[in-house]
Amino acid sequence: MVNSLSKIILGIDPGIADTGFGVVKNENNKLICLDYGSIKTSAKTDLSGRLEIIHKELNSIIKKHKPSLIAVEQLFFCKNIKTALVVGQARGVILLTAKQNKLTFKEFTPLQVKQAVTTYGQAGKTQVQKMVKLILNLKELPKPDDAADALAIAICAANSNYICQIN
Repeated sequence: MVNSLSKIILGIDPGIADTGFGVVKNENNKLICLDYGSIKTSAKTDLSGRLEIIHKELNSIIKKHKPSLIAVEQLFFCKNIKTALVVGQARGVILLTAKQNKLTFKEFTPLQVKQAVTTYGQAGKTQVQKMVKLILNLKELPKPDDAADALAIAICAANSNYICQIN
């Protein structure tokens, strides 16, 4: 059980080819990066197989880090409907996995995440990466982009009032 002054947050940037994840510990209002990376799936694998990989890998990450909260980026309107539908399916698997593990989840828009990390809602990928590096005191820019975005989502959750409501 995590004590009241220490929370572990799993940030997720949903995708079908790359689902970014970032694990951040909020200890006495200091953010510490525990882990980050990307769950990769091959375009050669059928959709159901790719979704299963995301589910299994996410379960492994949850078992390893035991987060109190999963923070997920909301879908924004996309020009490519097919891509939006597939990413929506990946998000569904992520939310189901959170529910199966009895974890609270919170969703944030890309604008909320960028504002929380850079104070500018239109910040670019590089700005987000640089601020994540600075906030988490990392030695190098977090890569790939999906992992940096997932860390930013976790930071956003840690800095929101919502974190105070986690048991």
